[in-house]
Amino acid sequence: MEIFNSGVHVITSGNHIWDKKESIPYLSKENRLIRPINYPPGVPGYGSVLYALEGTKVAVINISGRVFMSNIDCPFRSGLAEIERMRSETNSIIVDFHAEATSEKIAFGYFVDGKVSAVLGTHTHVQTADEKILPGGTAYITDVGMTGPAVSVIGIEKEQIIERFLLQMPTKFEIAKGAGIVSAVAIEIDEKTGKSLAIQRLQLTHP
Repeated sequence: MEIFNSGVHVITSGNHIWDKKESIPYLSKENRLIRPINYPPGVPGYGSVLYALEGTKVAVINISGRVFMSNIDCPFRSGLAEIERMRSETNSIIVDFHAEATSEKIAFGYFVDGKVSAVLGTHTHVQTADEKILPGGTAYITDVGMTGPAVSVIGIEKEQIIERFLLQMPTKFEIAKGAGIVSAVAIEIDEKTGKSLAIQRLQLTHP
């Protein structure tokens, strides 16, 4: 609740949403914290949410890729079905596509180009430099990047990760300490058409 009270409207997630078992009951009652929509029927939680932002309805959909990840329902078919359902409510639709493979993210972006306002890739923690407006008006970036410790290996203490690579022994990872980095994108969307007019990468550091 502290995050929502700070002004956040929606929190998306990914394959690590199930790591903390105590979060599962919360997922079933809090529709602003969403998990990938293409998990099988019966999985707790919500895969999308529709909310009003300054009088404009905005839909957010969370989708997981399958390449090098869990073999869950097809993200293309599941995602498109939910997009078409949401388009009956609003043209402003933002998709968090949580996936490992760059090719899968790019393919999905073109697959729904013109049907959603934005496809924002997540999961690999490192912000990519390929932000663009696709031909149909969908804003796209392969990975928004992480929010976490700046001096780290994708958020984890660097010494622990280096040791893991050197010794190939399992170890408990700890979140790195020190200065933080906030990775994000700012998108301008035409609220009438739902098409994006601009996308800009942002990366902020905090001591």
